[in-house]
Amino acid sequence: MIPLKDDTPIQGTAWLTLGLIALNTLVFLYQLTLPPRQEMIFLHQYGVVPAWLTGTANVPRPPTWMPSWLTLLTFQFLHGHIFHLAGNMLYLWIFGKNIEITLGRLRYLAFYLLGGVLAALAQVLSEPYAGLPMVGASGSIAAVLGAYLVLYPRARILVLLWFFFFVQVVRVPALVLLGFWFLMQVVGGGPGVAWMAHVGGFVAGMLLVRWFLPPWRPRPWI
Repeated sequence: MIPLKDDTPIQGTAWLTLGLIALNTLVFLYQLTLPPRQEMIFLHQYGVVPAWLTGTANVPRPPTWMPSWLTLLTFQFLHGHIFHLAGNMLYLWIFGKNIEITLGRLRYLAFYLLGGVLAALAQVLSEPYAGLPMVGASGSIAAVLGAYLVLYPRARILVLLWFFFFVQVVRVPALVLLGFWFLMQVVGGGPGVAWMAHVGGFVAGMLLVRWFLPPWRPRPWI
Protein backbone atom coordinates (compact mmCIF):
# COMPACT_ATOMS: atom_id res chain seq x y z
CA MET A 1 0.00 0.00 0.00
CA ILE A 2 1.34 3.39 -0.99
CA PRO A 3 -0.31 6.42 0.67
CA LEU A 4 -0.99 9.29 -1.73
CA LYS A 5 -2.75 11.99 0.32
CA ASP A 6 -5.04 12.47 3.31
CA ASP A 7 -8.32 14.31 3.66
CA THR A 8 -7.75 16.01 7.02
CA PRO A 9 -9.04 19.60 6.58
CA ILE A 10 -6.19 21.45 8.30
CA GLN A 11 -5.25 24.92 7.10
CA GLY A 12 -1.66 26.18 7.00
CA THR A 13 1.66 25.69 5.28
CA ALA A 14 4.04 23.07 6.62
CA TRP A 15 7.28 24.94 5.99
CA LEU A 16 9.29 22.89 8.47
CA THR A 17 8.20 19.60 6.92
CA LEU A 18 9.21 20.96 3.53
CA GLY A 19 12.53 22.04 5.05
CA LEU A 20 13.14 18.57 6.50
CA ILE A 21 12.42 17.00 3.13
CA ALA A 22 14.81 19.44 1.45
CA LEU A 23 17.55 18.81 4.03
CA ASN A 24 17.27 15.04 3.71
CA THR A 25 17.40 15.36 -0.06
CA LEU A 26 20.44 17.66 -0.02
CA VAL A 27 22.35 15.32 2.30
CA PHE A 28 21.56 12.41 0.01
CA LEU A 29 22.73 14.36 -3.03
CA TYR A 30 25.98 15.04 -1.17
CA GLN A 31 26.32 11.31 -0.50
CA LEU A 32 26.05 10.69 -4.22
CA THR A 33 29.12 12.85 -4.82
CA LEU A 34 31.27 10.62 -2.58
CA PRO A 35 33.28 7.66 -3.90
CA PRO A 36 31.94 4.34 -2.53
CA ARG A 37 34.64 3.98 0.15
CA GLN A 38 34.24 7.59 1.31
CA GLU A 39 30.49 7.23 1.45
CA MET A 40 30.85 4.13 3.62
CA ILE A 41 33.14 6.03 6.00
CA PHE A 42 30.67 8.93 6.01
CA LEU A 43 27.79 6.61 6.97
CA HIS A 44 29.87 5.06 9.76
CA GLN A 45 30.84 8.49 11.06
CA TYR A 46 27.35 9.98 11.15
CA GLY A 47 25.09 6.93 11.31
CA VAL A 48 24.21 5.13 14.53
CA VAL A 49 26.47 2.12 15.11
CA PRO A 50 25.07 0.35 18.21
CA ALA A 51 28.38 -1.27 19.15
CA TRP A 52 30.11 2.13 19.32
CA LEU A 53 27.35 3.60 21.46
CA THR A 54 27.42 0.66 23.88
CA GLY A 55 31.22 0.36 23.90
CA THR A 56 31.21 -3.23 22.64
CA ALA A 57 32.84 -2.66 19.24
CA ASN A 58 35.93 -4.62 18.24
CA VAL A 59 37.10 -1.95 15.78
CA PRO A 60 37.65 1.77 16.40
CA ARG A 61 35.29 4.41 15.09
CA PRO A 62 36.53 6.39 12.04
CA PRO A 63 38.09 9.72 13.11
CA THR A 64 35.54 12.52 13.42
CA TRP A 65 35.06 15.64 15.53
CA MET A 66 31.68 14.42 16.73
CA PRO A 67 31.01 12.24 19.79
CA SER A 68 29.10 9.00 19.22
CA TRP A 69 25.98 10.17 21.05
CA LEU A 70 25.40 12.96 18.52
CA THR A 71 24.88 10.34 15.82
CA LEU A 72 21.45 9.85 17.43
CA LEU A 73 20.59 13.11 15.66
CA THR A 74 22.70 13.00 12.51
CA PHE A 75 21.60 9.52 11.45
CA GLN A 76 18.10 10.87 10.91
CA PHE A 77 19.23 12.76 7.80
CA LEU A 78 21.16 9.99 6.02
CA HIS A 79 19.76 7.39 3.64
CA GLY A 80 21.08 4.24 2.05
CA HIS A 81 19.58 4.57 -1.43
CA ILE A 82 17.10 6.58 -3.48
CA PHE A 83 14.09 4.36 -2.73
CA HIS A 84 14.85 4.58 0.99
CA LEU A 85 14.81 8.37 0.72
CA ALA A 86 11.77 8.58 -1.57
CA GLY A 87 9.60 6.31 0.59
CA ASN A 88 10.49 8.16 3.77
CA MET A 89 9.89 11.58 2.28
CA LEU A 90 6.52 10.52 0.86
CA TYR A 91 5.35 9.40 4.31
CA LEU A 92 6.83 12.51 5.92
CA TRP A 93 4.94 14.83 3.60
CA ILE A 94 1.56 13.08 3.81
CA PHE A 95 1.52 12.64 7.59
CA GLY A 96 4.05 15.20 8.82
CA LYS A 97 2.47 18.36 7.47
CA ASN A 98 -0.68 18.03 9.58
CA ILE A 99 1.28 17.16 12.71
CA GLU A 100 3.45 20.25 12.15
CA ILE A 101 0.45 22.54 11.77
CA THR A 102 -1.21 20.96 14.81
CA LEU A 103 1.81 21.17 17.13
CA GLY A 104 3.45 24.31 15.81
CA ARG A 105 6.90 24.37 14.23
CA LEU A 106 9.13 24.42 17.30
CA ARG A 107 7.14 21.72 19.12
CA TYR A 108 7.04 19.67 15.93
CA LEU A 109 10.80 19.91 15.43
CA ALA A 110 11.47 18.84 19.02
CA PHE A 111 8.94 16.00 18.70
CA TYR A 112 10.42 14.83 15.38
CA LEU A 113 14.01 14.77 16.61
CA LEU A 114 13.14 13.19 19.96
CA GLY A 115 11.11 10.52 18.18
CA GLY A 116 14.15 9.71 16.05
CA VAL A 117 16.42 9.50 19.09
CA LEU A 118 14.05 7.16 20.93
CA ALA A 119 13.64 5.04 17.81
CA ALA A 120 17.41 4.67 17.53
CA LEU A 121 17.73 3.75 21.21
CA ALA A 122 15.08 1.05 20.75
CA GLN A 123 17.16 -0.43 17.93
CA VAL A 124 20.39 -0.16 19.96
CA LEU A 125 18.78 -1.98 22.88
CA SER A 126 17.60 -4.76 20.57
CA GLU A 127 21.03 -5.16 18.89
CA PRO A 128 23.69 -3.67 21.21
CA TYR A 129 26.57 -5.47 19.47
CA ALA A 130 25.63 -4.55 15.88
CA GLY A 131 28.51 -3.04 13.91
CA LEU A 132 26.66 -1.72 10.87
CA PRO A 133 25.45 1.89 10.75
CA MET A 134 21.75 2.61 11.07
CA VAL A 135 20.65 5.51 8.86
CA GLY A 136 17.41 7.06 7.75
CA ALA A 137 14.49 9.19 8.87
CA SER A 138 12.27 6.12 9.32
CA GLY A 139 12.32 6.24 13.14
CA SER A 140 11.43 9.93 13.24
CA ILE A 141 8.68 9.42 10.69
CA ALA A 142 7.40 6.41 12.63
CA ALA A 143 6.93 8.79 15.57
CA VAL A 144 4.97 11.12 13.27
CA LEU A 145 2.80 8.18 12.18
CA GLY A 146 2.13 7.27 15.81
CA ALA A 147 1.12 10.87 16.52
CA TYR A 148 -1.17 10.92 13.48
CA LEU A 149 -2.88 7.73 14.62
CA VAL A 150 -3.62 9.28 18.02
CA LEU A 151 -4.76 12.67 16.71
CA TYR A 152 -6.56 11.72 13.49
CA PRO A 153 -7.59 8.04 13.60
CA ARG A 154 -10.70 8.67 11.50
CA ALA A 155 -8.95 10.61 8.72
CA ARG A 156 -9.12 8.85 5.38
CA ILE A 157 -5.96 8.24 3.40
CA LEU A 158 -5.97 7.88 -0.37
CA VAL A 159 -3.96 4.69 -0.95
CA LEU A 160 -2.67 2.93 -4.06
CA LEU A 161 -3.20 -0.83 -3.82
CA TRP A 162 -1.68 -3.30 -6.22
CA PHE A 163 -1.42 -7.07 -6.51
CA PHE A 164 0.20 -8.28 -9.73
CA PHE A 165 -2.14 -6.85 -12.41
CA PHE A 166 -4.73 -5.60 -9.94
CA VAL A 167 -4.34 -1.86 -9.28
CA GLN A 168 -6.87 0.16 -7.31
CA VAL A 169 -6.98 3.53 -5.57
CA VAL A 170 -9.08 3.47 -2.37
CA ARG A 171 -9.64 5.56 0.75
CA VAL A 172 -8.60 3.82 3.96
CA PRO A 173 -9.13 5.09 7.54
CA ALA A 174 -5.85 6.12 9.16
CA LEU A 175 -6.54 3.71 12.02
CA VAL A 176 -6.59 0.80 9.56
CA LEU A 177 -3.66 1.92 7.42
CA LEU A 178 -1.33 2.84 10.26
CA GLY A 179 -2.42 -0.15 12.34
CA PHE A 180 -1.51 -2.42 9.42
CA TRP A 181 1.79 -0.57 8.97
CA PHE A 182 2.66 -1.06 12.64
CA LEU A 183 1.77 -4.75 12.49
CA MET A 184 4.14 -5.20 9.56
CA GLN A 185 6.95 -3.61 11.57
CA VAL A 186 6.29 -5.87 14.55
CA VAL A 187 6.29 -8.95 12.33
CA GLY A 188 9.46 -7.68 10.65
CA GLY A 189 10.98 -8.91 7.43
CA GLY A 190 14.32 -9.34 5.75
CA PRO A 191 17.73 -8.24 7.01
CA GLY A 192 19.06 -4.73 6.64
CA VAL A 193 16.02 -2.95 8.10
CA ALA A 194 15.96 -1.52 11.63
CA TRP A 195 12.53 -2.91 12.49
CA MET A 196 12.79 -2.12 16.20
CA ALA A 197 13.52 1.52 15.38
CA HIS A 198 10.22 1.65 13.50
CA VAL A 199 8.36 0.02 16.37
CA GLY A 200 10.05 2.18 19.01
CA GLY A 201 9.48 5.39 17.07
CA PHE A 202 5.81 4.62 16.49
CA VAL A 203 5.14 3.82 20.15
CA ALA A 204 7.10 6.88 21.25
CA GLY A 205 5.03 9.08 18.93
CA MET A 206 1.77 7.71 20.30
CA LEU A 207 2.82 8.25 23.90
CA LEU A 208 4.56 11.61 23.55
CA VAL A 209 2.35 13.61 21.19
CA ARG A 210 -0.11 14.73 23.88
CA TRP A 211 2.76 16.41 25.76
CA PHE A 212 3.74 18.43 22.69
CA LEU A 213 0.27 19.77 21.93
CA PRO A 214 -0.22 23.52 22.47
CA PRO A 215 -1.96 24.34 25.78
CA TRP A 216 -5.19 25.40 24.06
CA ARG A 217 -5.69 22.06 22.28
CA PRO A 218 -7.63 19.24 24.00
CA ARG A 219 -5.52 16.22 24.97
CA PRO A 220 -6.30 12.91 23.24
CA TRP A 221 -7.24 9.83 25.25
CA ILE A 222 -3.79 8.22 25.21
